[in-house]
Amino acid sequence: MLPSVGGGIRAVISARFEGGLPVIDASDIANDDIAEIFEQVADLLELQEANPFRIRRYRQAAEQLQHMDRSAADLYRKSGEDGLRQLEGVDDTLAGAIAELVDTGRLGLLEQLESELSPTALFERLPGVGEELARRMHDELGVETLEELEEAAYDGRLERIEGIGAKKINGIRNTLAGVLSRSAHRRTYRRGYTTELPPEPPVELLLEVDETYRRRAEAGELERIAPKRFNPDNRAWLPVMETTREGWSLTALYSNTKRAHQLDQTDDWIVIYYERHGAEDQCTVLTATSGDLEGYRVVRSREWECREYYESS
Repeated sequence: MLPSVGGGIRAVISARFEGGLPVIDASDIANDDIAEIFEQVADLLELQEANPFRIRRYRQAAEQLQHMDRSAADLYRKSGEDGLRQLEGVDDTLAGAIAELVDTGRLGLLEQLESELSPTALFERLPGVGEELARRMHDELGVETLEELEEAAYDGRLERIEGIGAKKINGIRNTLAGVLSRSAHRRTYRRGYTTELPPEPPVELLLEVDETYRRRAEAGELERIAPKRFNPDNRAWLPVMETTREGWSLTALYSNTKRAHQLDQTDDWIVIYYERHGAEDQCTVLTATSGDLEGYRVVRSREWECREYYESS
């Protein structure tokens, strides 16, 4: 069952279910209906720590729809997606989402996000991890994402689960390294791209963005947003930087994960989202605390590349 997200499943959706998935009567869809669904998409994206500017686009579109005097559904029926794109804050993606809701009464993106939400289902996809072990990983360690599981595999927490030996932990580490590095390929494949994907941004570019972000954040030069997670006072404390370099669109911000807060590392762990040609992924840059890179800034899971970069420098 879907947990409470931003106030729970919206009343407009929960009142109309078919086969366990939200369905709306497309013949009578109102702006408020579309706005509620966009808000839920934003909530689920936020839980998955998606690009904050992608989240904001859905929230801003929801607000715009709620204040419109004209029906977005009527506008679409009369002028198509071109008419929707004339609305403030509505880009091609949002216009397509509105059109899908008007035509079908449901939104595929929302269904996809809901299916991806369960941490147990996510961990079960890893080789050698069954339903019981996946559940214990989530319940005993409190990890909810593959990135958080990778942290647990390296910081000793995974060893605390009874029945997991060194061999299995090493296998999980190796699997996660491959899975996380291939995530951009999987996401692009789901979008229907068939051309060869661009490589990940080089570590020197990511380290440069990391350095620029931390310097500008400390100087107070960046816009600050109020994240919904771990922010009971709704304080705008999280600096965000957007930049375009070498054809990559990049967004950098302090890590707002549960683990970062627990270890008081929010200002040291920098999350960088990157996108080019439809492929998107994210990485974390932090200060190494052991080994020959101790004290250096490194891109997690790409330490060997960072080592080569520093040696060549």
